[in-house]
Amino acid sequence: MSRIGNNPVVIPQGVTVDIKDGLVTVKGKLGELTQNFDTVGIKVEDGNVLVTRSSDTKDQKAKHGLYRALMLNMIHGVSKGWTKELELVGVGYRATNQGQKLELALGFSHAIVMNLAPEVKVETVSEKGKNPIIKLTSHDKQLVGQVAAKIRGFRSPEPYKGKGVKFVGEVLRRKAGKSA
Repeated sequence: MSRIGNNPVVIPQGVTVDIKDGLVTVKGKLGELTQNFDTVGIKVEDGNVLVTRSSDTKDQKAKHGLYRALMLNMIHGVSKGWTKELELVGVGYRATNQGQKLELALGFSHAIVMNLAPEVKVETVSEKGKNPIIKLTSHDKQLVGQVAAKIRGFRSPEPYKGKGVKFVGEVLRRKAGKSA
């Protein structure tokens, strides 16, 4: 059984954690995040965040580890940030951005234009002879993952040639074609 909830979360220098009325606020150099919590106790002691539970019910055990992981993600996000990189694999697949507007050419008859949240910074890298790469950066891990999943959902990689939008480093299960 996992005991991840018992481990303290170290608060790095420059990060402040405030707890009031079931709401945790974490502030750092990259931004500010808030999270509601219930059924568990969260307290700050000696530069660490401790998550405690009052009983050993299944629900409390599950939320104990969950809120500890959420606290770790929030503290890491406001101090260092989170980054996701997507790779466009396919002939003629392109990505460009102007500010918070991302324009994708993914083999459809039209270009896909996506307005991103102001918390997410987007950067597109296009080098000759290499696949275009989209870099998403933010202090909110959930938001970066959600935006990356939405972009990937426009053209998921197919199993025969691997064409589509995939995460950098993602391993795809490939299938043999008809001739095999």
